[in-house]
Amino acid sequence: MFSIAYRMTGSISDAEDIVQEAFLRLTRVLRDGTSIDSPKAYLATVTTRLAISHLRSARVRRESYVGAWLPEPLLADSEPDPAERAEMSDSLSMAFLVLLESLTPTERAVFLLHEVFGYDYKEIAGITGKSEANCRQILARARHHVDDGKPRFDASREQRKEVARRFFAAAEGGDMAGLFELVAPDVVMVGDGGGKAWATAQPLSGAEQVVRFLLGLYRRAPKMGVHVEPAWVNGQPGGVSYDGEGRVVNVFVLDIADGLVQTVRSVVNPDKLHHLGPVSDLALRRGVPGGSTPRG
Repeated sequence: MFSIAYRMTGSISDAEDIVQEAFLRLTRVLRDGTSIDSPKAYLATVTTRLAISHLRSARVRRESYVGAWLPEPLLADSEPDPAERAEMSDSLSMAFLVLLESLTPTERAVFLLHEVFGYDYKEIAGITGKSEANCRQILARARHHVDDGKPRFDASREQRKEVARRFFAAAEGGDMAGLFELVAPDVVMVGDGGGKAWATAQPLSGAEQVVRFLLGLYRRAPKMGVHVEPAWVNGQPGGVSYDGEGRVVNVFVLDIADGLVQTVRSVVNPDKLHHLGPVSDLALRRGVPGGSTPRG
């Protein structure tokens, strides 16, 4: 249920609230003596409908969000299991979740239920309250929006891991030539400060801008006691920056395809980091890895 709710909302806290509410509703129904043939199907239905309602109410907030919007980072305790279905992991990626923002809440639900979780049209119709024919039409529209922008990732997790290792080592070592070898010519860097932490006002585009920006951040990091630890973020290689007191500064995630870093995403908004532990206030004051100069 969390897997559905998180992919629908892009928010860990909202997904947890939705899952809790779904279980509370199931408990109340069972307590009242109502018979439910499939608790799993009931929970999937309630979770999806709650997520659709949440997204509809969140539209205004998303439209007024300051700067680029990125999902709350979901960290894995370890590298994903190689046996895990690749599409399940890739559907957690920030690139994929940002792409889903172009869909309506119902389109998002139908697309995820069918393409990611393998529900058939009859099941989706029951969950969403739409007819099977309508669900087919909704999925066709959603696919049209998603297919053109669907992110590509290297098939080999080992290759992604090795490129990420070399990328962070080059950045930490101030190796400009090494970074240029590891990023795509049209690499993009996106920062999400939410108006509360310093982040790039607009995405940075091109190897020259991104590499020089990253090297500037990493030059300042040691002076402020900041270090980066590797992590798997939303199914992709990345890292978490910590200050000298062990508080989270920001989270990086890398999109890697064709052996090169295609996109660097950085979540600095403190509201999106609290689930990872104490959050540093460094990004609220000055440039840090993942941040930049003030807006404006």
